[in-house]
Amino acid sequence: MGIWKNITMGLLATLAPALGAMPTMEADAVQAAPLANPSTENAQDLGPANASQTVTASVILHVQNPTALQNYIQQTETPGSAQYHKFLTTSQFAAQFAPSSQTIQQIEQELQQYGLQVVSVSADHLDLQVQGTIQQFDNAFNTVIDLFKANGQVFRAPKKPPQIPVALLTNVLAVVGLDTANAAQSLTVKTPNVSGMPSPKAVLPQGGSTATGTPGSYTVGDTANRYDINPLYQKGITGKGETVGIVTLSSFNPQDAYTYWKGIGLHVSQNRIQMVNVDGGGQMDDGSVETTLDVEQAGGLAPDANVVVYDAPNTDQGFIDAFYQAVSDNQVDSLSVSWGQPEIDYLPQMNQGQSYVDELLAFTQAFMEAAAQGISVYAAAGDSGAYDTARDFPPSQGFSTPLTVDFPASDPFVTAAGGTTVPFSATFSLGKVNITQEQPWSWQYLQNLGYQGLFPIGTGGGVSVIFPRPWYQSGVSGVQNSAANQAFTDSQGVLYGSPFTYNLPSNYAGRNLPDVSMDADPETGYLVYWSAGGGWLAGYGGTSFVAPQLNGITALIDQYVGGRVGFLDPVFYQLMQQNGYGANQPFNDLTTGNNWYWSAVPGYDPASGIGTPNVANLAQAIKSMG
Repeated sequence: MGIWKNITMGLLATLAPALGAMPTMEADAVQAAPLANPSTENAQDLGPANASQTVTASVILHVQNPTALQNYIQQTETPGSAQYHKFLTTSQFAAQFAPSSQTIQQIEQELQQYGLQVVSVSADHLDLQVQGTIQQFDNAFNTVIDLFKANGQVFRAPKKPPQIPVALLTNVLAVVGLDTANAAQSLTVKTPNVSGMPSPKAVLPQGGSTATGTPGSYTVGDTANRYDINPLYQKGITGKGETVGIVTLSSFNPQDAYTYWKGIGLHVSQNRIQMVNVDGGGQMDDGSVETTLDVEQAGGLAPDANVVVYDAPNTDQGFIDAFYQAVSDNQVDSLSVSWGQPEIDYLPQMNQGQSYVDELLAFTQAFMEAAAQGISVYAAAGDSGAYDTARDFPPSQGFSTPLTVDFPASDPFVTAAGGTTVPFSATFSLGKVNITQEQPWSWQYLQNLGYQGLFPIGTGGGVSVIFPRPWYQSGVSGVQNSAANQAFTDSQGVLYGSPFTYNLPSNYAGRNLPDVSMDADPETGYLVYWSAGGGWLAGYGGTSFVAPQLNGITALIDQYVGGRVGFLDPVFYQLMQQNGYGANQPFNDLTTGNNWYWSAVPGYDPASGIGTPNVANLAQAIKSMG
């Protein structure tokens, strides 16, 4: 996980005015464990890191005037407002909402007292790259950095959370980069490898079509057919002049994307992909399929858009820096990410009334800046149904499976991309499946046939117990409060050496997700071209497909409207309430199925969100609002 926090509740005042009331978590711990870094628990301590080794960490600064920033964001998405779609440049954002150059100079001088040097300052004045030896960081932040080994990975990490020097507390929100454990997982799922279920065969489009019509081998052409995108293509709307961005934690081979587009019959520019290696870039590993499909999907739905890939190491620092790099560059018009983790992983210890949320707020600041600059941001809602921790903390190890949601999709300034199963029929060894209506993706229908081990695979969705309900969901029928009697339990003491239970907030009016949904079930899923995995592959899915699809769709909408449309959640909920549903409206309603807990009902629900888009209608509705 690699996520640990060191911030008192008092420090939340920086962003609390913009976020609203934060919940408290009740800790019924068997022992009062000392403050420690959760990523080092249950890991082998290999001893002190090389004290003379030079490393670079990121010092994230507080935004200024957060309430004014949220108000500005709201006005940019309020038709009739003088600020409607009047988005800021990076320099304008820095001047209004970031620490001044004088303040940054004072921070540099304070860090220099410990021998640390600020080697670069992001254009938005929020992300400082600070260099020094491990010993100097130990001294500056009152910690001890060791090497650790867990799950085959060797990483460095502080043995206890660092303490921000008193002189910096006013301006410094978080220090990341001292811990190099993995930070997130890709949200990609393949068809289940269980006895009696056949492996799907790749089918490519035929006869000049870009679609296959074959579940498990769907392409962006099939997505265009299903979600009413073709009328935009017929008007010459192809994403020309727009730029989509991908944030990812694994590198990839750009040629794979070109092969995919050519293989399904799309004609694209041969120099449309730009790679930006953040903090040295990510590795070529199993996560590379995630990056590959993200680019194939976003760039395929918007075939004339440019694509910028922000590729970072899978660490807290890499994940955060990638977003700050993207928003500071302000080059992309829309941005998607298909990596995440359960949001309650960010609250691993609730000791002595403290809540460790500084890194969450660091992400939130980047998303708020994106919104103020008109960059639409999408995140996959998760692939473990309503029980997001089940993939990280399986019950077999003594963990409970409380209702949880995935982050960064749960952030109130991100559009959460949920998943569906589209209609299909199939005969398996244990019986037949006949899905007649599009519904929230849940492999409960396969488990009902008798296949085992599929709980809780399906679309993420539910209620945040960290982020309060945002203004755009206020008063929306179907939006839920958090469920009662939910607790995160480690009955075997795997994490901290002794059993513990943390009771999650009940009836908390938290941010609901997803916001919108599209096909994500691998059984009705997609083709991927991934050379490292063998070339053309079928039966891929996950909400990781939906986030880049919405990214590409936004490029089309931006071109159709004639400029950036920005953070779309407020617009989506307004259109749902004003226009209702139907083939001639922006959205279709899903009213059957569930994500293992939350059920689809008329209107909004935490299983499918608002529903699925009719993209051409949506584009016209947004254009008409201006």
